[in-house]
Amino acid sequence: FFRGEVLLPVFLCCVDTMVRGDKSKYTDKQKRQAEHIEEGYERRGVDEKQAKRRAWATVNKIYGGGAQGGSGDEGSQDVTPMKKGGRAGGEASRKRSKESRSAAAKKAVETRKARREGA
Repeated sequence: FFRGEVLLPVFLCCVDTMVRGDKSKYTDKQKRQAEHIEEGYERRGVDEKQAKRRAWATVNKIYGGGAQGGSGDEGSQDVTPMKKGGRAGGEASRKRSKESRSAAAKKAVETRKARREGA
C-alpha cells in the first residue's frame, strides 16, 4: 500500500448470492418435499406462513440448504427430520377413555408378568 492511500470497504455486490426467499437454487424434489411438509403442518392447524417457514427449515436441515450438485451427494442427507413424523401420533389412544387405557395397561402388566414366569 502507498502512503496516504485510503482503504474503502469492499461490498460483495457481484457475488452469486440468493436473495432471502428465493427458491430457484432448490431442486424439484426439494420443492415437492417442502410443499408436502407444509401441507402436513397446515393439516395440524399451523398457520400458512409458519407452516411454510417450518417446511423450508426442515428441507434445509435435510439437505444443508439449496440444491447440492455432484454425483453421490445424496448420501450426505440428514434423515433425522424424516424419522420424526411417526412420533407425533397418539391420536388413536387419545380417543379411548381413561378407563379403557388403564385397563389395557393393567392387562399388559399381567401379560408381561405371566410370560416372565412362564419363560
